[in-house]
Amino acid sequence: MTTLRTSRSGRAGQYVALLCYLVFLAFPFLWLISTAFKPPRELGSLHPTWIPNDPTLDNFRQAFDEQPLLQAAGNSLIAALSAALIAVVIATPMAYAMARNRNRLSAAATGWVVVSQAFPFVLVIIPLFLILKNLHLINTLFGLIMLYVVWSLPFALWMLVGYVRAVPRELEEAASVDGAGKLRTLVSVTAPLLAPGIVATALFAFITAWNEFFFALVLLKTPEKQTLPVVLTHFLGAEGVADLGPLAAAAFLATIPSLVIFAIIQKRITGGMLTGAVKS
Repeated sequence: MTTLRTSRSGRAGQYVALLCYLVFLAFPFLWLISTAFKPPRELGSLHPTWIPNDPTLDNFRQAFDEQPLLQAAGNSLIAALSAALIAVVIATPMAYAMARNRNRLSAAATGWVVVSQAFPFVLVIIPLFLILKNLHLINTLFGLIMLYVVWSLPFALWMLVGYVRAVPRELEEAASVDGAGKLRTLVSVTAPLLAPGIVATALFAFITAWNEFFFALVLLKTPEKQTLPVVLTHFLGAEGVADLGPLAAAAFLATIPSLVIFAIIQKRITGGMLTGAVKS
């Protein structure tokens, strides 16, 4: 009886901790939504409220009137989708080779993947800028996409290597017995089983590129080519005073694509990797 009570109290404590964590994560987003619909009078109030007393859409209208949000969102979408697609296409066969050929070279490559994530943006921006300048890719979306691919590729490799190692070798050996070559095995057997991992990796690369600010700020100078995170900074005044209402409205709109994409593909991420893998 005592053990049962201890188990119930421990489970209740876990639920309380989880609830507190969810509230901690949701608070900034909920406050952002509330701010986006507040009129200027409520934004300057000394007694802020969770729910706007007089909700308005003026902040959204002002945000679209002041800045080219749709154009910036289009630039961000092109850069993020392209970077995610290219990173996944490159990382998938590389991850397969690293996972199936365990040797010193593979171990060194894995170590490089982990270490490369420790480099700060400021440390690499100058050499990257010089390389892109020599290639005449400064102030171009193509140059920014290539930079995003290079930056997200190490972590994409690290993620996919784990997924590849989770695929039983017996399935590939069975395909080899049936006469399939390495490429055919990768495309027809391994790749379908890696679908959750590929989707998760693509989502990571997309969100990383969609939210990235520093590289886009340095590389893109023409307003027509700037991405959404850079355009959001234009709501800050010369003295650092934020136009809070329009900024909150624009930031809220900027979070929607990531949430929608995650909601659509979350079943693929959580789905079993080996569903239907057993041959009948």
